[in-house]
Amino acid sequence: MSAIPRPRTTTRDPEELTRRLTDWLGTRLPGARVTAATVPGSNGMSSETLLFDLDHPRPSSPESPAPPGQDGIPRSCALRLAADPAAYTVFPRYDMARQFHTLRLVAAHTDVPVPRTLWLEEDPAHLGAPFFVMARAEGRVPPDVMPYTYEGSWLHAATDAERDRLEAASVAVLAHLHDQVPIRAAGFLATPGEGSALHRHVEAQRAYYAWVVDGRPRSPLIERGFAWLAAHWPKDPGEAVLTWGDARIGNVVYDGFEPAAVLDWEMAALGPRELDLGWMVFLHRFFQDLTERSGQRGLPDLLRREVVESRYARLTGHAPRDMEFHTLYAALRHAIVMLRVAYRQVHFGEIPAPDDADALILHRDALEAMTEGRYW
Repeated sequence: MSAIPRPRTTTRDPEELTRRLTDWLGTRLPGARVTAATVPGSNGMSSETLLFDLDHPRPSSPESPAPPGQDGIPRSCALRLAADPAAYTVFPRYDMARQFHTLRLVAAHTDVPVPRTLWLEEDPAHLGAPFFVMARAEGRVPPDVMPYTYEGSWLHAATDAERDRLEAASVAVLAHLHDQVPIRAAGFLATPGEGSALHRHVEAQRAYYAWVVDGRPRSPLIERGFAWLAAHWPKDPGEAVLTWGDARIGNVVYDGFEPAAVLDWEMAALGPRELDLGWMVFLHRFFQDLTERSGQRGLPDLLRREVVESRYARLTGHAPRDMEFHTLYAALRHAIVMLRVAYRQVHFGEIPAPDDADALILHRDALEAMTEGRYW
């Protein structure tokens, strides 16, 4: 394959969104207006992002704030907007307040670099859905399309030493997050239900899968994956910590090869440390496997499972355990998301509905190999 298909990511008009955002900003920062608004090419299929500059030329006074950049309000900003509820959303619920408060929690308790949050708006009347505004981080993000594992990306073109530096710093983000956030302060991220944090996390994924296939063909592969988890459940899931959720290098803005901003906290939850470690390892394997299938070598030495485990253990004193369980669980969770995204493409007429639901899962072979004990 030459590329990963890119489904539509929004049904909104960027110009109309910019106008309405300018109107709203006037209620928070009188005289402010949005300029140079752009939708990033990496715009997600869950929450949407709009990058913009904040223009506020009025002079400073007690009644009128100083222009952006002079009063601590940055000139370069980003809007994070919940998905249009009428646009066949990827997830059933978008809690922007939860993301906003997670960013503030991480900023208050850790040295993990996260964007500075500015304003939260929970009333959907203004832009059609809740949203928040944050400072924009400058730097480079390993791309998803074309994946950073392909020839031509800045990360592929880097030296082995530079990629090693990026990997070490990225694993350190997880170590610091897990060790530094007091669990008592993160209680609002607990998944409802009974049992351990891991049990509740998996049950929430079962519920998400049921929502994805409601009225659509079911996935035998995903259901085998859930059966495998039940048969290989960890004897001791471990302590619960704050997990990032979408822990992958494609959600980090890098200044050179050091993290400048850690993004996308909508999947944050309480759970064992290995949730993040398994996700970081598998999401790289996902892109690496696709790259090798296209005939390229990719980056096979980046984010190798045993190296990530070793780095994390040295930083935290916690030796990761049950990683086959957690990497398979990551692959399973990703498969559910991919199935929903594919059904969204079917809904919009971008692809035909296949006879086999499992054919919609790009990493079908990898997940099958994991359940059969032959992937690693």
